[in-house]
Amino acid sequence: MLTRIDHIGIACFDLDKTVEFYRATYGFEVFHSEVNEEQGVREAMLKINGTSDGGASYLQLLEPTSEDSAVGKWLAKNGEGVHHIAFGTADVDGDSEDIRSKGVRVLYDEPRTGSMGSRITFLHPKDCHGVLTELVTAAPPAATDH
Repeated sequence: MLTRIDHIGIACFDLDKTVEFYRATYGFEVFHSEVNEEQGVREAMLKINGTSDGGASYLQLLEPTSEDSAVGKWLAKNGEGVHHIAFGTADVDGDSEDIRSKGVRVLYDEPRTGSMGSRITFLHPKDCHGVLTELVTAAPPAATDH
């Protein structure tokens, strides 16, 4: 069951410049940043708020690491802007199979590793009224020593 908007992915040409815009304009700070080699992006997660299910909602800023990455190709065609919306779920495997059974194309046979150690998959935008949709199961909280 989808529980929240996990993040909105925004494709950009210059990650540092875009982060600075969101910091200076809205006061959002970078919660996490990483390079995802598999997806060919450098990204920053800006935390907007916490949620009742223990997760959070973010803006995910994405700068391609190469022109031939999925985000690089998307930017070349569309320019900067909203790239996708992601919904949080406790069970990306189960929910993606349920959605697949309803005739929506799921882009990965098995979920992959996403930001902050999450598990993700995408739904085909042509089956979602033009919106690239991501399903995200957050990584479990890191164990703490007592």
